[in-house]
Amino acid sequence: MYGAILGDIIGSPYEFDFNNYKSKDFPLFCQRSEFTDDTVMTLAVAKALLDTRGQDDAAIKAALVHQMQQLGRAYPDKGYGAHFNGWLYEDDPHPYNSYGNGSAMRVSAAAELTAEVTHNHPEGIKGAQATAAAMFLARTGSSKADIRTYVEREFGYDLSRSCDEIRPDYHHVESCQETVPQAITAFLESSDFEDALRTAVSLGGDSDTLAAITGSIAEAFYGVPENLKAECRRRLTPELEALLLAWEARAA
Repeated sequence: MYGAILGDIIGSPYEFDFNNYKSKDFPLFCQRSEFTDDTVMTLAVAKALLDTRGQDDAAIKAALVHQMQQLGRAYPDKGYGAHFNGWLYEDDPHPYNSYGNGSAMRVSAAAELTAEVTHNHPEGIKGAQATAAAMFLARTGSSKADIRTYVEREFGYDLSRSCDEIRPDYHHVESCQETVPQAITAFLESSDFEDALRTAVSLGGDSDTLAAITGSIAEAFYGVPENLKAECRRRLTPELEALLLAWEARAA
């Protein structure tokens, strides 16, 4: 959870092609480093899962919709996509066949169920599942080589290109199929947690979401330094910090 939120905050100043910074040498935090929709939706998912522990899929999906709409409306203008922003305010919201990378971004709390309430396109679900699988493997002691092999075999993503090969032509794109493989590659090439986020941001593109996906996997593999956890909490509102701490306590 910290990994996803820190990736979002650290990547936020460099989002969109006109802001992209194709280097790992940048200030980790600056005045423009702030949470975006990625953080809001990740914590909304966490709240829904905390509230529905032990309940069935239907109850979890209903809670996901409720919490995502409630928290999304409480934090407007955080960079939601046009279709998703409309979904936030629907009285009877339904999934809209999206394959956007939002499903993979918020998956640090869970996988297919969290994708299906909005991103019911096969690519949207696959992106969420691939990210969750990489996180699970990282957390349970798998090597990077094993994670690469599993993701390529089970999800068909091409992880053969290095970050140096991806970086020159990579640009802002919001689909799972053009974000998740790059985010996983950034993790695979990293040397530690901070380096994973710097590598993800250096690719360019949708940098906050890209780094959020990379960060969620990197946290599972490396852990997160305490000083970065403290900085993460400091940049959240009290409400969002409380949700993060509640998830942290539950996961401990």
